[in-house]
Amino acid sequence: MKILLNHIDVPGIQNLNTYRRLGGYSSVEKALKTMTPPDIIKEVKESGLRGRGGAGFPTGLKWFFIDRSSSRQVYLICNADEGEPGTFKDRFMMQYNPHLLIEGMILSGYAIGATTAYIYVRGELFSVMRILEKAIGEAYQSGLLGKNILGTGYSLDLHCHPGAGSYICGEETALIESLEGKRGNPRIKPPFPAIAGLYGCPTVVNNVETICNIPWIINNGGEAYARIGTEKSPGTKLISVSGHVNRPGVYEIELGFPVNEFLFSNDYCGGIRNDHRLKAVIAGGSSVPVLPADLILRTPQGGPRLLSYESLSEGGFEKGTMLGSGGFIVMDETTCIVRNLLNFVRFYHHESCGQCSPCREGTGWMNKILNRLENGTGNIRDIDLLVSIAGNIEGNTICPLGDSSAWPVKSAIHHFRQEFEWHVFEPLACRKQIFEIKSAKVPDNENIKT
Repeated sequence: MKILLNHIDVPGIQNLNTYRRLGGYSSVEKALKTMTPPDIIKEVKESGLRGRGGAGFPTGLKWFFIDRSSSRQVYLICNADEGEPGTFKDRFMMQYNPHLLIEGMILSGYAIGATTAYIYVRGELFSVMRILEKAIGEAYQSGLLGKNILGTGYSLDLHCHPGAGSYICGEETALIESLEGKRGNPRIKPPFPAIAGLYGCPTVVNNVETICNIPWIINNGGEAYARIGTEKSPGTKLISVSGHVNRPGVYEIELGFPVNEFLFSNDYCGGIRNDHRLKAVIAGGSSVPVLPADLILRTPQGGPRLLSYESLSEGGFEKGTMLGSGGFIVMDETTCIVRNLLNFVRFYHHESCGQCSPCREGTGWMNKILNRLENGTGNIRDIDLLVSIAGNIEGNTICPLGDSSAWPVKSAIHHFRQEFEWHVFEPLACRKQIFEIKSAKVPDNENIKT
């Protein structure tokens, strides 16, 4: 079932006239004329919609925390920073269907009592910014934004704000600091943004994909949305697929869809490129644990692994991972896990804001050690040292960037330790990539096709 990508291929969908002809903004008319803000929050809570930015926190509950009786200004912020390596589905939505996001922003703002809203866009996405600003201008001209929307008495001003290309600003409090004109450092919580966010006022920060789901929920009801997907993971999910597959791209799946079918069906990834074998998958962007082929396809109990929050996490750290932001990175048998991990750790070291010592120092140490291993100058003690450093970073930082750098390291060594050892004992062979992978139980593609 398609909720977000239903009309994505319609020519001219970026334009207001085409979007409205296909039913666009009908949920705004329904909500503003026939529903109260508590009615909208109730529908979203009943839908079970979870935040699609990575954390998976219930959206309706986040809105419910806002104190609407306060005399302070309430703000709505759309987190469109999307800096997670391997994730590009939010950019895709903004580029090809910007009015769906604007429609969701109007509904969300009305629900929480916000009269000012911001879309914080990653700094590199200048072309997307222009598309959004054009769509926002069309909405203002048609009376869908600004004062007294559709004559209902509700007013909302919507602004686009470019970031400066900082990964840390994907964290909601760092984003708020950046929006206020400060250096994008995460804040210590509590207080949470719902109590003291932008300019110290109640603030809701939601991801692009999350907000784009709201129009469908209002038009069709929260109960209808909850019937899609699974009980604990209702609705659909956008998955950004990259890596060694025949058909990379952005796909919308019902949560609970089998990973096996998603990888090998011609309707989705189309199998592994060049008839190679699957080695490993990072299911939710670079910050989640990597899983070898056998574990991404099967749960610890032997059942099929599903694309849902609960199924992917089954088995804990040793045998599970997280859905995260849906950045699905597929690696075939030619991939060097050590080199891949070095790329990730180098990224996190570069993007650390430096506020917390474990993250500031630890990511640098891990980067140096992995460089040694990859370049053939490491020793066997370096492997356990990496695990130790990652353990000292995990859970000891203000924001999740520390955890994001630690989890890939711990999981890669846990599942592919022999490959790290081989980089110590056979460095020349590793650099030429003429080795046989022995650490992962890699099934033959033919045995796992549906």
